This record gives sequence, C-alpha cells and structure tokens, in this order.
Amino acid sequence: MKTVAFHTLGCKVNQYDTQAMLEKFRAAGYEIVPFDGDADVYVINTCTVTGTGDKKSMQLTRRLRREHPDSQIILAGCLAQRKGEELLSTGARLIIGTQRRGEVVTLLEDAVASGTSVCAVNALNETTPFEPLAITSQDEHTRATLKIQEGCNNHCTYCIIPSVRGPIRSRPLENIREETERLAAAGFTELVLTGIHLSSYGRDWHDGTTLLDAIRTVHEVPGVQRIRLGSLEPTIATAAFAQALAEMPKVCPQFHLALQSGSDTVLNRMARRYNMRMYRDAVSNLRAAFPMAAFTTDVLTAFPGETEEELQETADVIREVGFAKIHVFPYSQREGTKAAVMPGQLPKAEKERRARLLIAIGEETAAAYQQQWLGRETTLLLEEKHGDCWFGYTPEYIPVTVADCPLCRQGALLSVTLTSITPDGMTAEVL
Repeated sequence: MKTVAFHTLGCKVNQYDTQAMLEKFRAAGYEIVPFDGDADVYVINTCTVTGTGDKKSMQLTRRLRREHPDSQIILAGCLAQRKGEELLSTGARLIIGTQRRGEVVTLLEDAVASGTSVCAVNALNETTPFEPLAITSQDEHTRATLKIQEGCNNHCTYCIIPSVRGPIRSRPLENIREETERLAAAGFTELVLTGIHLSSYGRDWHDGTTLLDAIRTVHEVPGVQRIRLGSLEPTIATAAFAQALAEMPKVCPQFHLALQSGSDTVLNRMARRYNMRMYRDAVSNLRAAFPMAAFTTDVLTAFPGETEEELQETADVIREVGFAKIHVFPYSQREGTKAAVMPGQLPKAEKERRARLLIAIGEETAAAYQQQWLGRETTLLLEEKHGDCWFGYTPEYIPVTVADCPLCRQGALLSVTLTSITPDGMTAEVL
C-alpha cells in the first residue's frame, strides 16, 4: 500500500481542502501517515497571505526534496496558484493551486506514469465554478469545518487572496445539507461554517440567497448542536441579521468580526468597505442580540503610512470593543498588490513594535472578558481528556477544563459554572 502525508499552512479553508484531498487518496487505497515520517507522497497545502506563509512553504518543500529524494511532492493551495510553473523548479511532481483538488490522485498518477512534473494550475475567472469537494471526517472528534463559500471580490489594497482564490462562488444549499447530514451522522456535534469571504455567500446567484439561508440549512439538521461562524464583514451584521441569528439557538455567540484597523483613514487606504461607524454599529447590533457575545478579530498593523495617531485609534478601538481574542499581523508587502508600492513603508523593527503593543492590549481585553464569566453558568462541549481532567469550549469559544466525572465523555454537552481563570483559559464545575 502506498503512503501519503499532508501538511497544511494557513486558514480553515485550507484545512478543509486538505481533508478533502486526504479522503481522495484514502479512497484510492493510499495509507495516510504522519508528515514527519517516511511517505511515498507528500502534499503541502501552501499559504501566501504573508511572506511568512511563502517562506514556510518553500522551506518545507526544500527539506522534503533533500530528505526524501525518491518521494513525490504535491504543492497545492494559494502559493501554488500564485507561482504555478515557477514552482516546478522545486522538484515537485505536481502543482495544482486552488482548483482541481478533487482530481489530485489522478493528476499525480498520470504525472508519475509520464515521468514528468506537471503544473495543473487553472486560471480563475467569473466562469470558475465552486469546486464540489466533500469530507466525511476530520482529526477533531467533536468539531468539523464545513466550507460553504470560495473566493473574494473585494480587492483590498494589501491582499493577494482574490488573485489566488478567484471571484466569489457559493456552495449549493442542498449540497450543504447533504454534507451536514454526513458529518452529523459521523458524530460531529459542532460545525464551523467557513469560506474565503463568508459574508458574500449567495451573492453570485443574484436571487436573494444570503448567508442566513446557509446557516438555517445547517441549523435544521438533527444531531448538530452548535454552529460557529467564520470571519464576518461588519457590513453584514445589521440589526435584522443579528436578530435572525438569535432566533437560531444552535448559533454560537462568538463572532470573528474583521477589523484590520481602527482608523478610518487607514481603512480607506486599505480599500476596506466599511468605516468605524459601521463597525461600531455591527458590534452594537450583535451585542443587542447576544449580550455576552465574544468578539474576536484580525488586526493588520504598520500599514504603509500608518501614523502614531492612527495606531492609537486602533488601540483605542480594541479596548472599546473588549475583544475576547485578537490576531495581530504586521503588514507584509505582497508583490502584485497596490499597497506594496505605496509610500510610507515602515521598517521591520517598527512593525514588530506596533504588533507587540497591540498584542499586549489584546491580552488585557481577553483577560477582562473572561473575568466577566466568573461565577456564571454556561454549556461546555467536551473534546478530549487530559489525565484526570476534560477539556472543551463554551459557545463563546472560551477554553475550559473540568475534573473528570460520571457525565464526562467525548462529545458530551454539559452545564457548568465557570470558577477560575488560568493561563490556558478557565476552569469550571459540572452542574
């Protein structure tokens, strides 16, 4: 039996795509083995959002070529889509980018049989369809990612993603229902709905279908107990949208609401499609429907020309919203984007200083958010056991540990009282 190993860089969409390719190999008779061991085939699902993603992807490829010269290497994902033919010089047998993942086994075996290296990267345009990938399992035992959308039309000045993921494409509702039923039957009680630009779901059909229709489709499937949403644009979080979510009790009150910057002038240079008035309205709408909601976000600091005043505006907004968690990224120049040639590029040391500042503020707001939960009751979905304790997450995605008890088992949904804050999250007592 031939063996294949996988490594994923980047986002939850990439993780889903990797799982879909893994299942194609398994169906073809391959054995899935750990990436750090020997394998006949290595698949790297690459990332190109930042220079770090590029660097890690290339380092992995070179290491594999050096340590496993007789193995076949496949490069998939965003860097593969962006570089295409150029990556054949790495010695990879197959380059497939962000399409044709469903054909990965056939494409590889044809390339091996012909004795050639193949770039099977397709150009992405308005006629590119949503690739009908599917999964039946994931490494996690209680939570599964469900990809319902692909592509982005926004073309922010710093972002390379629209050119490597293509325009928006939505997964048909019936297809979403079918995969939800399969995952629920496999024992997954929590589904994370994800996409490259999730808020755009349904817009490509021009028939009035929206993200709410996709959420309702998942909500109707028996066995699903929680629905968690991927990254949302502030523009989608109207009062009506928030109220519609509140009417679906399976929806988790944890919202990853894209920020990037708290300064209107920086948002304008980024070509983001909202301003801080709209962002604050979105937070207010969601908080009205979910008073204890957790807000998480991404922040891109040290954007070209960012002044100390603009940096301070972002710091103030982080404190004002009281984010439960933030991901801070120093700006990284991406060749082919408008921001890469903007004036006011900041030195690396200054980017890192600004990132450290915002990370520290984010840690303060995260601690303050957890403090609000002390003594409160909530539910906990148990995921795995560590010694004599169980670990899981609340609907707000607070990591929680509880002592083992007769009710504890993987996938159990327990009522708990949160009792203390730890470096890794919180502790709780089972009610």
